[in-house]
Amino acid sequence: MADTKILISGASVAGPALAFWLTRYGFDVTVVERAPSLRPGGQAVDLRGTAKEVLRRMGLDERVRAACTDTRGETLVDRKGRTKATIRADDFDGDGVVAEIEILRGDLTDVLYESTREKAEYVFGDRIVALDERADGVDVTFASGSRKTFDVVIGADGLHSGVRALAFGEESRFVRHLGSYLAFFTVPNRLGLRNWAIGFDDVGRSAGIRGIRDGDEAMAYFGFTSEQVDYDYRDVEAQKALVRRFVAGMEWEAPWLLERLDEAPDFYFDSCAQVVMESWSRGRIGLLGDAAFCPSPLSGQGTSLAFVGAYVLAGELAADLDGGLKRYEAIMREFVENTQEMGRDNAESLFAKSRTALRLRYLMTRVMRLMPFAALASRKMRDVVNGIDLPDYPAPRLRT
Repeated sequence: MADTKILISGASVAGPALAFWLTRYGFDVTVVERAPSLRPGGQAVDLRGTAKEVLRRMGLDERVRAACTDTRGETLVDRKGRTKATIRADDFDGDGVVAEIEILRGDLTDVLYESTREKAEYVFGDRIVALDERADGVDVTFASGSRKTFDVVIGADGLHSGVRALAFGEESRFVRHLGSYLAFFTVPNRLGLRNWAIGFDDVGRSAGIRGIRDGDEAMAYFGFTSEQVDYDYRDVEAQKALVRRFVAGMEWEAPWLLERLDEAPDFYFDSCAQVVMESWSRGRIGLLGDAAFCPSPLSGQGTSLAFVGAYVLAGELAADLDGGLKRYEAIMREFVENTQEMGRDNAESLFAKSRTALRLRYLMTRVMRLMPFAALASRKMRDVVNGIDLPDYPAPRLRT
């Protein structure tokens, strides 16, 4: 397989995770990333259920856990900072709202990059601008002007995938807005949080802070409901203006957080949306992770789907290069659809629609930790996050 060249677009999580497995099967792998370097920080992401088994098979479990935020729970407070409910990471077998394995996206990317950079070629500051598919491969043109031919091209370039646009059509055909937006950014840890998070819910809005990096810093977020807003997803200043507009007047620590927006080195903002496609591949061009089947951040399963999908896709390509993309989709489809259904359900209940709904939410959060309610909620979550039987592929050999 050393003569089989595979190009991956995207060096966040799904791309390097796929590169990990492909290089171990002996493929010649190139990862192209439009950013000039790995992007630091970012929101906390989780690994749940079957994805934890994939991590174990990668042999990276210890390294990822060592880099985790180690958030042990979250306190929900009212506008005056009074405790209303508490959620713990060990609730629901570690696969609940606060997950056992929770890590900043940038830290997870670092682990994956360090474990693949000697076997895969990474090209930063470039992107794919044209794809010319042939029967036995794909001719690729890059923004830099270079042209190369690959046996397979995989778009692992996120919700706003460039590969998907080139190969399947414009974004509006596949992206389904779920009625809310999220922003994440690093702030000073003024509350002295260590291994803990605090969340504040308002009607149609929320905010929160968690301690990260052993309490040296904190990660903040804002969330709010809205019909789809037309904005440039690469215009950071316009995104900050949207956040200020929709969360104006929030209490608790919200005013202070808004003052920190312009200082944040890693501001991230996007809609809570899903990608729904009839097929994730066309000939020798395929999609992985959010580019193919984003379940939305509200599912808590985007990173897990990327990890499981990378494992399955690499194994199927190694078994049958021509039929691997279709087999990968057949294996993953039900798991993805059940996860997306959970994401849509969560979107309906995440933001309270009234003060009465807020009070009911606090009550339900306290009750859900009690038996038998906890057992029921745990079983429902467990059924989704473990909703796929991992194939046992032949043990890959490291390419020399």
